[in-house]
Amino acid sequence: MMDCRLLCFNKSSGLFCTSNFGLFDAHRSRITKPTFYLPKSGSFFHTVKCSMRSYRLSDLNQSEVDNLKARPRIDFSSIFSVVSLCLDPIVDDVRGRGDAAVKEYTARFDKVELDNIVEDINELPDPELEEAVQEAFDVAYNNIFAFHAAQKPGEKIIENMTGVRCKRVARSIASVGLYVPGGTAVLPSTALMLSVPAQIAGCKTVVLATPPARDGSICKEVLYCAKKAGVTHILKAGGAQAISAMAWGTESCPKVEKIYGPGNQYVTAAKMILQNSEAMVSIDMPAGPSEVLVIADKHASPVHIASDLLSQAEHGPDSQVVLVLAGDGINLDVIHEEIYKQCQSLPRGEFASKALSHSFTVLARNMVEAINFSNMYAPEHLIINVEDAEKWESFIENAGSVFLGQWAPESVGDYASGTNHVLPTYGYARMYGGVSLDSFLKYITVQSLTEEGLRNLGPYVATMADVEGLEAHKRAVTLRLQDIEARQTSNWR
Repeated sequence: MMDCRLLCFNKSSGLFCTSNFGLFDAHRSRITKPTFYLPKSGSFFHTVKCSMRSYRLSDLNQSEVDNLKARPRIDFSSIFSVVSLCLDPIVDDVRGRGDAAVKEYTARFDKVELDNIVEDINELPDPELEEAVQEAFDVAYNNIFAFHAAQKPGEKIIENMTGVRCKRVARSIASVGLYVPGGTAVLPSTALMLSVPAQIAGCKTVVLATPPARDGSICKEVLYCAKKAGVTHILKAGGAQAISAMAWGTESCPKVEKIYGPGNQYVTAAKMILQNSEAMVSIDMPAGPSEVLVIADKHASPVHIASDLLSQAEHGPDSQVVLVLAGDGINLDVIHEEIYKQCQSLPRGEFASKALSHSFTVLARNMVEAINFSNMYAPEHLIINVEDAEKWESFIENAGSVFLGQWAPESVGDYASGTNHVLPTYGYARMYGGVSLDSFLKYITVQSLTEEGLRNLGPYVATMADVEGLEAHKRAVTLRLQDIEARQTSNWR
C-alpha cells in the first residue's frame, strides 16, 4: 500500500497543509475511496468525497491563483547536478567514440546488445500489422498529412517602393532527428506526428531514434509509421545517448540539424545541453510533463469529464490534470465518484492516482472567469465541454491544442484528428506553439532592387547609416548612387 498525500491551502495562514489523498493498492491497481478538502474563506475546511483538491476561484487572491497555475516544480538544479555527473560524460563519450559508445550505453541502460545501432529503413522488411491496426494508422496518417499539407506557405512578393521588391521563401531543414520514447508506453503515434510534417517539408535526411526491444527489434507499429512517412534511418537507441548520436553524428548515424520529440527530464536535459554546445543543433521546444485542463458546465457528462481527466493522468505520475467547473448546477461529488470508479479499472491506474495527487478542481462563477483562469494556466491541452463551446474559441489566448464540445475528447488529437500532439507544456503555451509544418522549415528573405529602386530608397538608408555612425554602410549605398548619376550624366552627353 502506498500513501499518497496532497496539499490544501489555508487562507488565514497563507500556507499549504498536508492531508491524506487516500491509499493506492498496487496489487489490485485501484484507489481506495479518498477524502479531500474544499477550502473556504478562513482556516476551516469542508470535507467532500472526491479525487482532486478543489478551490473556489472567487475565494482566492492573486497570489493563491498564481500558486495554482504553477506546475509541480521540476528540480532542475538536481537534474543538472546529475547532468554534470552523468549526462555530460555520455554526451562527450558519444562525441568521441560514436557507435561504440552508443552500443555500450544501450547495453547498460536498455539491457540490449546491438550489432548495429542504425538501420537503413529501406533495407528493413515491411512489418505485418493486424488489419484493424493498420487501418487505424492509415487513417491517422491521412488526416495528419492533410492537416499539415494545408500549412504549406505561399510565396508573396511585396513591392514596397517602385523598384524595391521583397519576398520570403521557405526551405526545408535538410537533416532532422525525431525522438520517439519507449519507457512505460511505446508511442507509434508520435512517430507519425513527427515524421509526417518532415515528409511534407521535404527534409532529405530523417533519423528516427527509439529504444529497441530486448531482442534488438523496433516496435512494428513505429516501424510501419516510419516507413509510411518517409523516415530514412532508424537509430535503435534511447535516452541521452540517442540525442547525442543525432546531434554529433556517428559512423553510422547522420548528424542532424534539429531534434524533435518528447522524452523524460533527462532526454530534455540532453537536448538543452546539446542545443548550447558545439554540436550546432536546434530543438523543437522546451518540454515538461503532459497536462490537460477541462472546462465543463452543468451540461457536460460526468462520465466524459472523468474519462478526459484520466486519459491524461495515465500518461505518468507527473502528469497534471485540472478541472474548471463553470457556473452553478454542477454536482462535484458525482464527478469525483466517476473519477474514482473509472480509475479502479485502469491498467495504468497507479500512474493516474499519483497524477491526481497533485491535480485540482477550480470552481468558477461563469465561463468568463473559467476562460481567464485557463489563459493564465496556458495548458498543453484544453477541453471546453460546455454548451455552445464554439463561441468561446475566440477568447482562448494560451493553449497548445483546443478541443471544442462534448464530442471532442483529447484522445482524438493524440492520435488521428490531424492536429499535432507534440505540444508545449509547463506553461510554455504562452510563448510557443506546437510542432507544425513550420517546425521543419526555415525562411529566407529576399530583396531585389532596380536602379530606380535604389534611387528611391538609397538616400533614406544613407541618412539612417549616418545616424548610427556606420560609414561603410552609408558608402555601400552612396557609391552606387554616384555610379548611377555618373552613367546618367555620360548618357546625356
